[in-house]
Amino acid sequence: MKHISVLMDEVIANLDPHPGESFVDATANGGGHFFEIARRIEGGMILGIEADPEIAEKLKLKSEDSGIGAKMIVVSDSYENIKNILEGNTFGQANGILFDLGFSSVQLEHSGRGFSFQKDEPLDMRFDPVRNTLRASDIVNHGTREELEKILKEYGEERYARKIADAIAESRKRRAIQTTFDLISVLQTAIPGLAQRGRIHFATRTFQALRIAVNNEFEVIRRGIVGAIDCLKPGGRVLVITFHSSEDRIVKFLFKDKEKEGIIALVHKKPIVPTRMEVSGNNRARSAKLRVAEKQ
Repeated sequence: MKHISVLMDEVIANLDPHPGESFVDATANGGGHFFEIARRIEGGMILGIEADPEIAEKLKLKSEDSGIGAKMIVVSDSYENIKNILEGNTFGQANGILFDLGFSSVQLEHSGRGFSFQKDEPLDMRFDPVRNTLRASDIVNHGTREELEKILKEYGEERYARKIADAIAESRKRRAIQTTFDLISVLQTAIPGLAQRGRIHFATRTFQALRIAVNNEFEVIRRGIVGAIDCLKPGGRVLVITFHSSEDRIVKFLFKDKEKEGIIALVHKKPIVPTRMEVSGNNRARSAKLRVAEKQ
């Protein structure tokens, strides 16, 4: 499965990159947005941040062979450390910073870390297996029922959170839940049959919740965006693409707070969403929302 960057035209239109300018792709991944921006800033600089060391190394090699006339830097780290990353690379202030919080199909298909409920893999779910020691299996096998229920409710908005937490607690008494298929088997006992035949796969919310918990995603989002705003030039823009309601709420209220403080101004009152044409060609784009703010 090829990873297709969403809202590409809208991102470029709102960043409006020009030759000689400097940008940060805080979620560089396979480089879709990264290279599109780089092609437009001849003589400028773009820094890509990627938490997954394997993906970061591939992107670095790809950028070295690209022949694009902009300086391209790739750093394997979490974007929550964006201020330190930019300072460590003598980057200065940026004209624009992009966050694409979407989950990568590269990780889904090729990481072997249990992000997909369609593959039998170890229940890991770490974006960065080098710096992060917490695995999804640790949460599933050692979290209390109350902790599991809270994770499923808050991060997955799972209506059967209590039943799933109870089923996990009972199942792990017999043997540890170590793989994605182990977890699927537990979910099949906890979620009513009719709910298992819905439009969205019945494991989607549980897997999402565990992934967010393992990677502390919500807190990382807050720290990353606050840090990014500090790293912008006056008039520079921060763009954030989200893919589910909890992420979007975090960005929405963070932007509102910073606007009240006079630090940023919202460029659009409402989020930008994909066109029907884009969604028809890339189903992954259907829930995407883009919010844009400008440094004052």
